[in-house]
Amino acid sequence: MTGWSAFRWCCLTVLTISPGFAQEPPPKPSQATAQKIKNPLNDLLDEAQAALDKNDYTSAVVPLQKFIAEKPDVAFAHFQLAYAYTALKRTSEARVEYEKCVSLDPKMAEAYLNLGILLLDKEPAQAVSPLRKSVELLPSQSRPRYLLGLAQERAGDLAGAAESLEGASRLDPKDPDSLEQLGAIYLKQNRPSEAETKFRAALAIGPKSKAALQGLALALEAEKKPEAVDAYRAYLEVEPKDAAARSRLLRLMVDNGQTDAALAELEKGPDGQSPSLEQLKLKADIEIGKKKYTEAIATLQQAIAQAPKDAQLHGGLGRIYMETRDFPNAERELKTALQLDRDNVVYWKDLSSTYYLAGNYQATIAVLDVVAKFETAGAGPWFIRALCYDKLGQVQAALDAYRQFLALDENKNPDQVWQANQRIHVLEKSPEKKK
Repeated sequence: MTGWSAFRWCCLTVLTISPGFAQEPPPKPSQATAQKIKNPLNDLLDEAQAALDKNDYTSAVVPLQKFIAEKPDVAFAHFQLAYAYTALKRTSEARVEYEKCVSLDPKMAEAYLNLGILLLDKEPAQAVSPLRKSVELLPSQSRPRYLLGLAQERAGDLAGAAESLEGASRLDPKDPDSLEQLGAIYLKQNRPSEAETKFRAALAIGPKSKAALQGLALALEAEKKPEAVDAYRAYLEVEPKDAAARSRLLRLMVDNGQTDAALAELEKGPDGQSPSLEQLKLKADIEIGKKKYTEAIATLQQAIAQAPKDAQLHGGLGRIYMETRDFPNAERELKTALQLDRDNVVYWKDLSSTYYLAGNYQATIAVLDVVAKFETAGAGPWFIRALCYDKLGQVQAALDAYRQFLALDENKNPDQVWQANQRIHVLEKSPEKKK
């Protein structure tokens, strides 16, 4: 294997290791591939090649610049200089040299390929054209198609990316990178069944691939398949510190009715890792569902320590305190929630219930007035308002509120309707009413 074909093989072999220059330099050019220039300037090419062989990219730049100053139309010299600039992270200068190279030799596939890789991370839309050209010039190679698919995906062309990656996968069915990337794209396109197929194929090649294990779990979850729980477990075995994935697993377990198992999983947790905020919220939900209020209070306090400005946490804790008839703490937490989210009507309603259950009827009415600014009061709030006026001895206000309740309730709550009618009968005969 000699000449440019040998260089192409070397180039693509290295590229399969890393698709970008940010992690490692592009494949090194070989002096044997240089165009033979029968003049003393060949010494400059030899000097540059020797420096490149030692990974001394800075020393390679000057002789190449001198050579190009004398022979500006030699494509290979521009390619070498672009390579050196890339390794030195002089990206803009490398781009100029690669573009000059392909203008001089439009058939140099390696230059298109390296130019595309150079642009892939930061300018993926600009990388598409040179990578597509490399695919045209190297039709039997899978890697250029894979890189083109990456560029298209990052540029927002999911359909084009899928087509390119399917082509790469056909050329190299055992390439897990193409399969995993295809699976990820199909997930973005809401095609979880096809994504599942690709991820399973990738796992048949590399059973411990983190990307494929995670992708399979996401696909199965999107398909609402119960196997998603086991898939997340398999992924977490190789990536135990992924808190988001663990939270998804726990949420699935709860949704599948495995609350005891989910709670045990939460209690265990990964070694040396504190539960995340999302996991604490889920744990509190489970504990509340099981009416383990003492445990839920402790869990929410732990969550608030992580996120003291989370209104939802304070509001939830306030409601549990109300359920346990700890009204002072309920009032404190609900007021904190309202300081953080003053327009949340749920917190106002819970605060009104807290005041009412604590026997603070005047405060209950005041909060009900606030709630009425957010929404038109229904039968329930009018009944509570009537009870408060009644307890406070405000006869006419109580009568009006009871009657408003009866008009809105339409006999849907017979016990309350009976109570309202009885109180109206009593209040109408009260001394205060007769005055």
